[in-house]
Amino acid sequence: MSNAAETDPGPRPQRIVLVTGASGAGRSTALNVLEDLGFEAIDNLPISLIPRLLDGPMPGPSLALGVDIRTRDFSARALADLIRALAAAPGLEADVLYLDCRPEVLLRRFSETRRRHPMAPAESPAEGVARELDILGPIRELASSLIDTSDLTIHEFRAEMTARFAPGGAAPLAVSLHSFSYKRGLPLGLDMAFDCRFLRNPYWNPTLRALDGRDPAVVAHVADDPRFSAFLDRISDLAALVLPAHRDEGRSHISIGFGCTGGQHRSVAVAEAVAKRLAATEWQVSIRHRELERRAQGAPARRAGTGA
Repeated sequence: MSNAAETDPGPRPQRIVLVTGASGAGRSTALNVLEDLGFEAIDNLPISLIPRLLDGPMPGPSLALGVDIRTRDFSARALADLIRALAAAPGLEADVLYLDCRPEVLLRRFSETRRRHPMAPAESPAEGVARELDILGPIRELASSLIDTSDLTIHEFRAEMTARFAPGGAAPLAVSLHSFSYKRGLPLGLDMAFDCRFLRNPYWNPTLRALDGRDPAVVAHVADDPRFSAFLDRISDLAALVLPAHRDEGRSHISIGFGCTGGQHRSVAVAEAVAKRLAATEWQVSIRHRELERRAQGAPARRAGTGA
């Protein structure tokens, strides 16, 4: 007869998601999504009271705590100390989600709502945004998860939250693929990135320049590079190794980026090809083409003479 003590895995750790970030970056929406996913959501509980909450019986199977600069007794040092304590506490599975957003987008959101910034009630919102981001810099570095909400619609934000935090195995490992332009920098929160700039560039073909990497003619042009198939095979082999490992470690989400000069042709074609391969092996895949989305939203056109 087997020993029950040898087969009993014991109680599951209590899951806690601490949600923080800049005012206007979407903390309330994030907490609403977590509540929909079955978390017990508590917003703006004083930092000094959070350890007491964790000392007693938990209010539910999973707990989401919202903390920002409006929280009573807030200080960056106190929040940093709390984050370290949660990470070291036995029996807790703690995740710190930092919601990031570009300053100009935060400023636009405050302008649209005509609300005063909590860090500058008698000054301009721009001063409050800058002050808050400076204070939260060390907290951002301690976060285990980061979502940049600058360019996300409310539906995209909710989908990203669901992919990352659906509890109890309700969702398998979600894989997000991103194409991007190196001229605008890497998307925040990537776990790994691949440089596609060595592949044949459709930009220099006048008939392909206005198209993007989802067009069959562009795909054929990129795939005609003798290095394309080997590159795709190596990425697929790496994914076959690391994705199950991340899933087995309990991760719910991983982000992979593909970059090229303009984010229009090569990175898009490679991201689409990788997405098809991953989906064929039953991974849950979403894909986002950052520069194509900016173009569709009417972003300023690329300067003449720049490659994609």
